[in-house]
Amino acid sequence: MTKKQADAERGPRLDAGAVVRAALELLDESGLDALSTRAVADRLGVRMNTVLWHVKTKARLLELMADAVVGQAPLDRLPDAWDDRARELVRRYRRALLARRDGAALVTGTYPAEPHTLRFAETLVGALLDGGMAEREAAWTMWALVYFTLGLAQEEQSAAARPRDGGLDRAVAADTHPALHRTLAHLGAESFDARFEFGLDAILTRG
Repeated sequence: MTKKQADAERGPRLDAGAVVRAALELLDESGLDALSTRAVADRLGVRMNTVLWHVKTKARLLELMADAVVGQAPLDRLPDAWDDRARELVRRYRRALLARRDGAALVTGTYPAEPHTLRFAETLVGALLDGGMAEREAAWTMWALVYFTLGLAQEEQSAAARPRDGGLDRAVAADTHPALHRTLAHLGAESFDARFEFGLDAILTRG
């Protein structure tokens, strides 16, 4: 590629934001496993090196994509009460994850110290501090909420692809797993909204 060609591809029509948007479109269409810098380049009609010039590495691209996903959780019009504010923030975070195919898996696999992610964490930790939590408690409660939400959202997004073959029912027997067998009707439930609200309440009202 000549310098003139490279400059043209790095011009106004293509920047890191455009690369991330194209990558997110591919994510929705094909899933995280199929995502590659070459596929993004093909979608944009440029060379792969041009994509890498803007985002440096695939790992960096995934970080920027994850931050964009978190950025879809709005931080305005929040309740005044700290606990209601925290709950609403985490609900919005979950909706942002579920709005993208494999959104939870994408965010789980990255650790982006990027603007949207930091603003969300700042707002959530601020709510917890307003509730009287000590610094460590606020930080660790924020992590507990985020990790719980990521895990449940990832399970929810993968549930549609799993065969419903009753494998858990066959594996859990009353004589070998008596405690699990007693709760079996609830272990296999896919009532994700109810499970999310239960976990959210358990974390914020523990003790």
